Amino acid sequence: MLIHRATLLDGTAADIRVGARIEEVGQRLTPRRGEAVLDAGGAAVLPGLHDHHVHLRSAAQALDSLSVGPPTVRTKDQLTHALSHAVPGPDGWIRAVGYHESVAGELNRATLDAVLAHIPVRIQHRSGALWVLNSAALGRVGLPGHPDGRLRSADPWSDALQRRESDLAELSRRITATGVTGVTDATPDLDANDLVSLMMAHRSREFRPGVRLLAPGKKILHDDRLDLDALTAWIRDRHHLGQPVAVHCVTAAQLVVTIAALKDAGSHPLDRIEHAAVVPEDNLADLAELGVTVVTQPNFVAERGDQYLADVPAHEIDQLWRVASLRRAGVSVALSTDMPFGHGDPWAAMRAAVSRTTPSGVILNGAECVTPTAALTMFLGWPDRPDRPRTVEIGEPGDLCVLSEPPAVALAELDAALVAATVIRGELVYFAM
Repeated sequence: MLIHRATLLDGTAADIRVGARIEEVGQRLTPRRGEAVLDAGGAAVLPGLHDHHVHLRSAAQALDSLSVGPPTVRTKDQLTHALSHAVPGPDGWIRAVGYHESVAGELNRATLDAVLAHIPVRIQHRSGALWVLNSAALGRVGLPGHPDGRLRSADPWSDALQRRESDLAELSRRITATGVTGVTDATPDLDANDLVSLMMAHRSREFRPGVRLLAPGKKILHDDRLDLDALTAWIRDRHHLGQPVAVHCVTAAQLVVTIAALKDAGSHPLDRIEHAAVVPEDNLADLAELGVTVVTQPNFVAERGDQYLADVPAHEIDQLWRVASLRRAGVSVALSTDMPFGHGDPWAAMRAAVSRTTPSGVILNGAECVTPTAALTMFLGWPDRPDRPRTVEIGEPGDLCVLSEPPAVALAELDAALVAATVIRGELVYFAM
């Protein structure tokens, strides 16, 4: 493919010839016989975005799951209405996602049975770490005697819960429409069948963006199960195999234990901290010293910021979803959406990193704001080196995002609606009509 009249992020005008890799970047390139030509009309052309932390199967399944959390559902009555009027899927289940305790407190099998007793119901917490099943659902997965129906993702029950086949093709269409050409699946404990399935979905073109997997080097921590010695041993074992680790840290306690484990076991240059939702001031220097990359999601400020302001102690608010202070401390930072637990729009995540504005319009941690250019750059990293942005140069991957406006306008708006076309390995996979 030949892209005419492109404007690169630095303002340079160029034509771009692209296949599996970028072949030429120059002025007034001549189309070859049979070569597709796309006229960018002076608009911005940039490397395709990479979403550095997503959960593909969960995101695909969420497309046809019932939403039972804010902003769709905010009260117990609304939850009852949503569940009682839900239509079971082809497998007979009602599957719901996005629940938060602000709606109706902590759910259990009894509270769900009071709403629906005879149809299997599974509700996933918006964190992705907890499922709540009613009695009918527990019977279906062979756990009829479970005391409360609250099942954590790290528990052995997970193999008993039937998986649905998910439509990755529709997810692919939605993702590529935002200019994303690659994703990193951060789902822990993927087995060999999962890995093969995702790779085959990509090779068969069911799922067009490139896929990188964190498993088996991903570890989710839970505050009530923190074990420094076990974590240190796991990290040391991974490093002994020459492999980096990615540790899920959403609380200060989890981050402190992870830092201690990395200091003891030694760090790998590709080690990652996922989320870093809470970073105490004292830990900024620790993260910089370790040389880890933090992959974080400031979109949660825009999606859940008002809930944070209501629930998080005032003295901890400035520790939430840091970006600018991490960068100032010398920590490598990349951004992601955590789809489907966060909205899957990388441009909304960029806007949140720039404005730090909650749904009600309050600025949360204004000192953590970054520039539009910095926010965009943190979605341009290599899959295995999220801290190193890709560029539009000869030899770089043939994955490009073509916008409908010049760079200055695009950076001012940071809107997915500006994506005019998405190119993966030199092939047009999305074109805005």
